[in-house]
Order: sequence, then structure tokens, then C-alpha cells
Amino acid sequence: MSAPTWSLVLHGGSGVIDRADLTPEQDEAYRGVLAQAAQAGAAVLRGGGVALDAVEAAIHVLEDDPLFNAGRGAVFTAEGCVELDAAIMDGATLEAGAVAGVTHVKNPITAARRVMEASPHVLLIGRGADAFAQGQGLESVPTGYFFVERRWRALEKQLTREGKPIPARPAGADTDERQAALAHDEGKRGTVGVVARDSHGHVAAGTSTGGVTAKSWGRVGDSPLIGAGTYASDKSCAVSGTGDGEYFIRLSVARAIAALVELKGLSLQAAVDEVIQTDLEALGGKGGVIAVTPDGQMAWSFNTSGMYRARIADGVELEVAIYKDEA
Repeated sequence: MSAPTWSLVLHGGSGVIDRADLTPEQDEAYRGVLAQAAQAGAAVLRGGGVALDAVEAAIHVLEDDPLFNAGRGAVFTAEGCVELDAAIMDGATLEAGAVAGVTHVKNPITAARRVMEASPHVLLIGRGADAFAQGQGLESVPTGYFFVERRWRALEKQLTREGKPIPARPAGADTDERQAALAHDEGKRGTVGVVARDSHGHVAAGTSTGGVTAKSWGRVGDSPLIGAGTYASDKSCAVSGTGDGEYFIRLSVARAIAALVELKGLSLQAAVDEVIQTDLEALGGKGGVIAVTPDGQMAWSFNTSGMYRARIADGVELEVAIYKDEA
């Protein structure tokens, strides 16, 4: 059987996601958005578009939905605000762009791409990143846009557990309460990511996140760090991770997987399993990854009870899964 001419894999975060934790309505809602995002990326690839465009299109769907810890559904910091991180990488050129700690950009993945394409830098942070995005004409939204009631309750719960004060609610909350109420707290590993291989044989990866509930001191995780939570190279594979960011950084998880494929000749599935099930597990970290190769291999691996995920390829039907016991 010949390899597919294009393929796409995505995740919506890993963590404590058991069947008993999600109501039937939540299960259906998550699967529906995962499918929508996968089809958005597939539409680009099916039309002959490039992997970067497919990655960005699919992540837009996930960033715009309050179910996921990225963009609109991001978790709150200890100060009661959102700080968004994202990265994108082109496997054909090894060009990459990232932002960290942005607070007003509606779609951080697009800001990351603009950093890659319209600046001499790879990573911009905080107010500088917000100013850059605004200068690029990207859509900016008030902080109330990111307010999701369930995420706020998760913040209150975490701060109470830590014995810290609860900040005042943000002004101007603007959210779809029915949909936002379905958001599930998957712990400290909420992230979204997409990897794709286009019909030209090029791969790309993108990751976007709101980080960790009640984070302090300007904490930045692995998602915007090239080689940790995001990596792509046509010599190996494209990878996006979701998990305990500090562990992913220490292991350079995404780059480690690529190195196993390129330098040791491992199959993609063997490579992701070695890093996640052996290396990450041994260090005590939890999380998962998705990956795709220039020859069309698709894989995912995670050591948590669940990971929101989907994959689709030329000639391969869409597959959507959540729990560990699904294929």
C-alpha cells in the first residue's frame, strides 16, 4: 500500500481524562471540535496547500473554542489573567517562530507565524510580543474574551488549595456559557497542537497553550520552545507535545524524537514510544505527543489516562479518540 500523499495529526491536551470524568455531552462536544479542527486542516492539504497553512488553520479552530486550554479557553494565572504561548515550525526550512506570555492576541499561533516570517527572531515575549502582533495587524481582543467560567472555578480551587488570595474577576467577560460549561479540567497538561505533511513532502508543527492554572512569576512551559514542545524537520518528522512542560524542556522531547528517527532510523511509533513511555516516564513526567514524517507515518503516544486527539490522511478516514483504551 502506497503512503498517503498528505496526513495530519492533532491533539487537544493530555492529562487526567477518564471515561467517568466526562459526561456524554462533554464527550460529544470534544469529539466534535477535534473533528472540525482536523477537517479544517485536511481541507487545506486536500486542496494542495502547504503543511504550515494546514497547521495554522486547524489550530485556529482549537484556539477559538472554549473547550481547550489555548486561545479563548485558556486557563488563568494566579493574578487572574491569561498568558498565552505558541510556536510554529517549518520542516522544509527549519524556520520557526514563537510567542510567550501574550495577553491580547486572539490567535497566538498566527502571531508565532508572523514572528517567523516577518521578524529576524524566533521567540518574542510579553508586551513586546503583543506590540509586535498589533503592529502586524493581527486581531486583538479584550481580556474578557478569554473568560471561561469553568476555568475561573479551577483557578479558585487551585488558589484555595495553595492558600493564596483569589483575585477579582476580570471585567467584561464575554463567553458562550453553554459551550464553556462543558470544558474539562485535565490538570496541568492542557495544550493544543497539530502536525502535518503536505503533498509536496514537507512537514510542519504548531503548538498553542494557556499554560498552567494559577501559574506565577511569568512561567513559560515547553510549547513555545523549539525542540521541547514543538519541532519539525523534513529530515525526520514534525512533533507537538502536551504535558508537564518542565519535564519536556529538560528532555528536549520533540527534538529527541526527531533525532531517533533521523539518526537511529527508528520508526515514528517506536521513537515516540521510547521518549514518552521510557524516558519521560523514568523522569516522572506525564504527557504525550503527536508526530508525522515526510513519508506519511503518523503516530501518537501518551502516558496519561487520556489525550484528546485525531488524525486523518489521504485515503485514511478521520479517527477521533480521547481515552487510553481507544486505538
